[in-house]
Amino acid sequence: MDTIFALSTSPGQAGIAVIRASGPCVHTILQKVCHITHPRPRYASFASIYDLDGEKIDDAIVLFFKGPNSFTGENVVEIQCHGSRAVIQHLLKTLSQIPNCRLAEPGEFTKRAVYHQKMDLTAAEGLIDLIHAETQAQRKWAVKQMGGVLQKLYDEWRDTLIHSLSLIEAYIDFPEEEIPQTYLDDISRETQTLIEKIESHLDDKGRGKRLKEGISIALTGAPNVGKSSLMNQLAQKDVAIVSSTAGTTRDIVEVSMDVSGYPVTFADTAGLREPTEEIEAEGIKRALHRIQEADFVIAIADAQSYPHIDEATQEALKNNPRHIIVWNKSDLTEKIPHELCLCAKTGEGLDELWYQITSFVVETMGTGSEMMLTRERYKTSLTDCLNALKRSLTAPALELQAEELRLAAQALGKITGRVQISELFDIIFSTFCIGK
Repeated sequence: MDTIFALSTSPGQAGIAVIRASGPCVHTILQKVCHITHPRPRYASFASIYDLDGEKIDDAIVLFFKGPNSFTGENVVEIQCHGSRAVIQHLLKTLSQIPNCRLAEPGEFTKRAVYHQKMDLTAAEGLIDLIHAETQAQRKWAVKQMGGVLQKLYDEWRDTLIHSLSLIEAYIDFPEEEIPQTYLDDISRETQTLIEKIESHLDDKGRGKRLKEGISIALTGAPNVGKSSLMNQLAQKDVAIVSSTAGTTRDIVEVSMDVSGYPVTFADTAGLREPTEEIEAEGIKRALHRIQEADFVIAIADAQSYPHIDEATQEALKNNPRHIIVWNKSDLTEKIPHELCLCAKTGEGLDELWYQITSFVVETMGTGSEMMLTRERYKTSLTDCLNALKRSLTAPALELQAEELRLAAQALGKITGRVQISELFDIIFSTFCIGK
């Protein structure tokens, strides 16, 4: 097996750069590049690093991790040098000149960790999510997944299946023995219980998808009611053009924000009315689609027209019951009792709207303790497992029942990597950066 190496910190100028290598040639790197012959595992050594011609490249901190007690399960060395482009390029070139050393492919360090059973696939994908986490909720769930919360659950279910399968196969191997009815009843009960658990797990109310992609909130209403002004107030910057000319917003303007630790995407949409020309018609078409698909809709109406809401907005809201009505331009009229009023121009009343938004987000995402399915492949494998379990309950022969339980166990194993699934590796680990 080759020894792989890569820059594990961000490219470009920095105070420190970390270059990592993993594989059987790590001792060669330590000797030829770092001039360290007897490295002490997990001990930071100050050393000068050299190219293969003996020219000094830099001074660095060198850390050696002896396999299997390392991230990849192999011998690993990390060189912490100065982060100039010249130093990094020279060191990487030097490593490439050592026989059987090559630049790592995306995600290859983590792939080797999975191969050496340092983590399962769900933990590896949790690491991907942690690297890309932008909100606290995303970080917390990624840490849980890295810690094995999904692996423990799926392995427990798989062990239950294997236990049932072993009982059936024992009697298949010895056909002269008749399997007791009590065994069959116990297997059926365990199978039915597992079906119910998987069905409940699959029904995560879309929390996993929303955690990964963000909750969608659309702003809608008639032209010139203040949607773009409100969008700018929510974003605390000018992201949408504000004009007294009706129909200024044609395409959807989006901004992503962190609301109570969860990712939320706000969308300012075109004003709803009978379009006057083709471009506006396309904008309104897109607005109506976004309103229908949004997790939550904020409909803005003119407080001066209270309690009247234009027909186009009323019609659009019929397609999404998850909405609130906000009466804007409250500075131009008397306060409307028992209604959510604000002035998007000054920001007055915005606190109450943020309370409504935050309440919806927290209610939608739950307490944070629930299991979430952040990847479609989990759902696909769980559905395959579920279907196989249901078929096993009606299988006309023990051999067929055993085969369905085996298929169910294999489907669960695909999630964690406890089966031969090398075809999944390239897909999963290609989303990593080079140095990970």
